[in-house]
Amino acid sequence: MTRVANAVRPRLTRASDAVRPRIARAADVVRPRLARATTAAKPQVTRFAQAVKPQLDRIPRPKTAKTWHYTAGAATAGLALAASVVTVAGPWDSTGQRTAERDRAAALDHTGGADHDGSSGTADGAPEPAPSAASVLVGLGGAANTVRSAPTGPGLASVLGPLLKDPALGTSRSAVVVDVATGKRLYGEGAERALTPASTTKIATAVAALTALGADHRLTTRADLEADTKELVLVGGGDPTVTAHQDAQGWASLRTLADRTAAALKKRDIRQVTLSYDTTLYPGTELHPIGENENLAPVTALMVDEGRMDDSTSGTADRFEDPATQAARQFAGLLAAHGIKTTAPGPSKATGRAENLATVSSPPLSAVVERMLTNSDNDIAEALARQTAVATGERADFDGAGRAITAQLRKLGLPVKGVAFHDGSGLDRDDRLTAGLLTALLAKAGDPSRPDLRPVLTGLPVAGFTGTLTTRYTDGAAGIVRAKTGTLNGVNTLAGTVVDHNGRLLAFAFLASGTTNKDAAQSALDRTATALAACGCR
Repeated sequence: MTRVANAVRPRLTRASDAVRPRIARAADVVRPRLARATTAAKPQVTRFAQAVKPQLDRIPRPKTAKTWHYTAGAATAGLALAASVVTVAGPWDSTGQRTAERDRAAALDHTGGADHDGSSGTADGAPEPAPSAASVLVGLGGAANTVRSAPTGPGLASVLGPLLKDPALGTSRSAVVVDVATGKRLYGEGAERALTPASTTKIATAVAALTALGADHRLTTRADLEADTKELVLVGGGDPTVTAHQDAQGWASLRTLADRTAAALKKRDIRQVTLSYDTTLYPGTELHPIGENENLAPVTALMVDEGRMDDSTSGTADRFEDPATQAARQFAGLLAAHGIKTTAPGPSKATGRAENLATVSSPPLSAVVERMLTNSDNDIAEALARQTAVATGERADFDGAGRAITAQLRKLGLPVKGVAFHDGSGLDRDDRLTAGLLTALLAKAGDPSRPDLRPVLTGLPVAGFTGTLTTRYTDGAAGIVRAKTGTLNGVNTLAGTVVDHNGRLLAFAFLASGTTNKDAAQSALDRTATALAACGCR
């Protein structure tokens, strides 16, 4: 342990020196708002403390330690801090964890984080790290993490066991808690029981896609010209987030593609073309086994704004029955604005002789994965599953994508016994995952030697603030729990990370089947994750 401490101490010192002035500046901005947020948070903290006190009272602790007061105080600070940081930083990570993860990666001489570079991304004018960054650095496995003890199995069982027996969690459930720093399983109940995972499936899809394609991979949509026939082919590259809007915060824009294509055609003195579109990247049926559904568009290699018929960017929406044709029609309209006439678009395939006129590409896969996890985006999930199949030589349909995901997880040495992937999103009720696999995936994403997988952690919704956890934990561990949700009729799941009372980063997975009340089951899962975050569980 001495050798380890000596090895990491200089890096930890440099990281601390780099973070300290940023923390000070952030604190000066936050302090007035923190006072107001503390007052606003007191009622929530009181309810939170009352909820976890029975479990904390069962945890053995030294006579001098006032765990109850510490937990209540920490919760007060955590809730108020999270609220004030969101006010200051806007869309920036509300807990400071994402910034801290990037700073830690830089300190360890690794690349990683949301932008996969060696810095925290806090250039002049960008939000500074949140005041919680230093504590999160420790939670993510700095030198102090080798000193602070992880929870014990009996301690965790005494706290989590009663909560997991809540009747609201249905007829079958499983749970696992893992110490991310060591990968050691600390607690397991039905750990290898394969249950319907719902949208926690997306964690596996994310890991598989990042492993097969790399964090810097981009999905490209292009316009190709068959010079001899003047056929213009809009070629889908499998990017469901191509948008019709000009300012898309870095996402590929159909308008930009049309602008570039029109300019290239005019340069060749071409003012009229036969327009077609190519979706052959994905063979087989486009319709998910659940049928037409507002949660998912037909899975095709070409679509705009995920086939949505409104201006929404996440959640449910009415979808076009044929997103590819609709995308081609929108492309034709944008070309017309430049004086380029087109025929009514139809399906085709670009030949090897076609000349590329223009392309637009998605942000790096790291950002696409984060968006998928934060919003539980089914369209992105199915696209990434197929991209995994394409990259590994499998047929890019539902069955082939499932095989490709399984193969990538097996390649990583993860426990895939009993698992089954019938899609990439978790909408298929025949999917099967174990709590043991989910926590192993999260621990792998936290491995310092795998910075390419870090978006799996940074993309998790933040309790009470982002994505599918925005409206949950309003009276619990807001800003403390980061987790992927999963909900189907009779199925409720939750898998993610917490930094516990002793500063250890823990990965957890809770799966419940046979539930009869969605809200009651979600509340039971949230109480369990809250208790995990609040206890030292020695």
